[in-house]
Amino acid sequence: MTGPRGIEDLLRACAPQVLGALVRRYGAFDLCEDAVQEALIAAARQWPEEGVPEQPRGWLLTVATRRYVDLVRSESARRRREDAVALATPDSELLARAADEAPDPDRDDSLSLLFLCCHPDLSPPSRIALTLRAVGGLTTAQIAAAFLVPESTMAQRISRAKQTIRTGGLSLALPEGEERTARLAEVRHVLYLVFNEGYTASGGDALTAPELSTEAIRLTRMLHRLAPEDTETAGLLALMLLTDARRPARTGPDGELVPLAEQDRGSWDGALITEGVELISRTLPAGRVGPYQLQAAIAAVHDEAASAEATDWPQILALYELLERAGPNPMVTLNRAVAVAMVHGPKSGLELLDGLAEDRRLARNHRLLATRAHLLELLGDEEGAAAAYREAARHTTSAPERRHLTERARRLG
Repeated sequence: MTGPRGIEDLLRACAPQVLGALVRRYGAFDLCEDAVQEALIAAARQWPEEGVPEQPRGWLLTVATRRYVDLVRSESARRRREDAVALATPDSELLARAADEAPDPDRDDSLSLLFLCCHPDLSPPSRIALTLRAVGGLTTAQIAAAFLVPESTMAQRISRAKQTIRTGGLSLALPEGEERTARLAEVRHVLYLVFNEGYTASGGDALTAPELSTEAIRLTRMLHRLAPEDTETAGLLALMLLTDARRPARTGPDGELVPLAEQDRGSWDGALITEGVELISRTLPAGRVGPYQLQAAIAAVHDEAASAEATDWPQILALYELLERAGPNPMVTLNRAVAVAMVHGPKSGLELLDGLAEDRRLARNHRLLATRAHLLELLGDEEGAAAAYREAARHTTSAPERRHLTERARRLG
């Protein structure tokens, strides 16, 4: 019998395929998504006891189809839709189909579903929530817990997203040309945001939310399989692998934050590093180099260094300069300032930070303050560094980061 973890992985892999098939057949995304969620819940309850059916996707599609029809029939205000479904769907499909029967050879609509969930008409938080629920197969409660918000708040967010899809007449049709390129960039951005929230949680008592970063990697692997020619998707996957490889060493025995320079590199995940390095090494020469590829290359330089002292900072600085030209961003400049300090000295890095302090997007950001504190410490200004660490601690919403910054200030007296 497949274990609970195997069943969970199987359900998440089947979820977008079943939802895509249902939406393509009936078109009503909101009802189809609800039906698939109920089918996933039924499978999670039954399969551990009764065993996984021979055709798990077919089982889910059958149960979801029946639940969809139930949902349509239960809404008296939608009689016309009920009639349309009844006329369009054979009785054998609604009533007599065996749960283990092989599914129709429906196309895999996972890519179309990702595009739909990341539609520009939806707000960024809605895109994230809907992607995790519809494509990732997570329940509303799981998503809410991961993002540290009440379940009711997350339910409203998902409901508004589905309403936007319904009222806007959005469909599974894949866009073409420039629109497809732009929408693929939206999908990558959503997956990047999910990964970052998992790797460094924006709030709460835990530094990381592993279920989010793991799910982001799984979905990005799927996206890479569906769009293998897209070098930026490959770069994003490599970046996630190379970054997540360090997660085991990012916290100490009591959950305290451990900076990169102080981490036990022996506990990094060597398999993820190898896979990430091989992927970015194949991708960089393949076409136009974009921001995700450059970030992955930077992560590879860090991961391949035997120690913090052996890090090739001149190469990292050169990559950050390319990244800044490819997509100017205050966070990129902030990271480049650290590389500048490691190559040309902390005073040069601090000069870069002075310019960033005038940027409204970053002026009171705790990462800017913490970086200033670190460079002041390298410069030997312990009093100034301690004050900056304390100020950074006041501005972070992450409890582990706050404890780490406060401890740094205390050590400097």
